[in-house]
Amino acid sequence: MPKTLTSPQFAATLLRWHAQAGRKGLPWQNLHDPYAIWVSEIMLQQTQVSTVLERYPQLMQRFPTVQALAAAPLDDVLAEWSGLGYYTRARNLHTCAQQIVQDYGGYFPEQLAQLENLAGVGRSTAGAIAAFAFKLRVPILDANVKRVLARLFGIDGNVQSKPVSDQLWQLAQNLLPSAAGDMPRYTQALMDFGATYCTARQPICLNNENSQAKKCPFASQCVAKKTQQVLDLPKKIPKAKSPELTCTMLIIQVQDHVLLQRRATNGIWGGLWSLPESSWQQQTADHLKQSQKIKKNMSAKQLLQMVFNSEQAADLLHELSGKPEQGLPLKHVFTHRVLRIQPWRISLTKVSLPHITDYAWCKIDQLDRLGLPQAIRIIFRNWNLIHGGDKVNESATH
Repeated sequence: MPKTLTSPQFAATLLRWHAQAGRKGLPWQNLHDPYAIWVSEIMLQQTQVSTVLERYPQLMQRFPTVQALAAAPLDDVLAEWSGLGYYTRARNLHTCAQQIVQDYGGYFPEQLAQLENLAGVGRSTAGAIAAFAFKLRVPILDANVKRVLARLFGIDGNVQSKPVSDQLWQLAQNLLPSAAGDMPRYTQALMDFGATYCTARQPICLNNENSQAKKCPFASQCVAKKTQQVLDLPKKIPKAKSPELTCTMLIIQVQDHVLLQRRATNGIWGGLWSLPESSWQQQTADHLKQSQKIKKNMSAKQLLQMVFNSEQAADLLHELSGKPEQGLPLKHVFTHRVLRIQPWRISLTKVSLPHITDYAWCKIDQLDRLGLPQAIRIIFRNWNLIHGGDKVNESATH
């Protein structure tokens, strides 16, 4: 640690900064209820604050206690989470609530090791709960905090590697304020500083040097600033180009019912209801050219055979009513891939496929209550089968 910045100085400077420039009025701030803190921490992972500001109060109103969340069907939790992406978070949220009710009598454990053992609660999230709810002197190390420490103390190397990660955790521990009573304010200040001042692309020190209103309190001590490495730290890992995939999805409709498929829990959109779909194909130039030639001339038989086995397709064709309708194509961006979806609507005269595993007929007026991926909501909206559905750009959904 540079001699110019000691642990007491860091904590004191950060707390003074937060009193003047920290974020105010966020609904999860100044809380001591570990349940409310935990929900906010899970929601804020991989989701923009502006989105959580809207969705957090809704989720807390629907599940006001850990007991209410634990008792709710998983479908209800996934429906409330719809559009936020990373659906493993929602499944872990539900599992963790049940853990707390069953193993801890409905009360969050106060020991850090027990918090870390809860479903979906990693070391940093456990630290945040412990600091905010129980005023324990334990560090956090989310992406924002890693960036702040790497820049301020000139930590080189890949922050995701174990040696550098261990170094950052030790540094975060060393910087904690001595008074346990300061832990909630200090932890919030550290989060706020990384989110508003020491940001990834536009840190205050590079964009507002002449501004009297916004000055970094650590500008004279920051190693990255002194060595002109602000945008170079922490070290960035080159990202491979995201592969582009294509698939066909079918809205199979019988009057006021549509056929849905429950997705496997261990894949993309895990546990959510989706549309019957073809296999996802790598989009090459030849594949794109071929699909453009045939997409306007697809028969119901061709479409059904792309998605179902021959026996299932034959059963559905027997109940066919009219020609298939082509919908608007949809480009859906995940973290590590891009999916181009071509939807079609096929109308049947009556409900079929009653015994196929993981398929179910759903009334159209009930779709809003289900856990649906955001892309599926948009497809339904484009056919006026559901309202809304494009509030969130789902960047990842594992």
